[in-house]
Amino acid sequence: MKSGREHEHEHEHSHDHGHLHPRRREVLNRLSRAIGHLEGVKRMVEDDANCSDVLIQLSAVRSALNNTGRIILDDHMQHCLRRAVVENNLTELEKLSDAIAKFLK
Repeated sequence: MKSGREHEHEHEHSHDHGHLHPRRREVLNRLSRAIGHLEGVKRMVEDDANCSDVLIQLSAVRSALNNTGRIILDDHMQHCLRRAVVENNLTELEKLSDAIAKFLK
């Protein structure tokens, strides 16, 4: 029988088709920083900060999110996509294509 921590660890790093997300902690850290940065931008707007400064900070948040998305995409390609190809899972391949199209909008 697994301990609570082993079960928690297993749950934290896998999803429905059972693979590990080795960069999960990195993604969560990046998202936390982006959320904090976005909250700072919100405060800037509330404080009537210079519009140019707000736009620059929004650009930084967008860049942070795009970089985080690239990590997730790389993880997905390294793990999920490989498995989908081996299993000839066309549904998973179509989902990836749709996700990439939406991410790039």
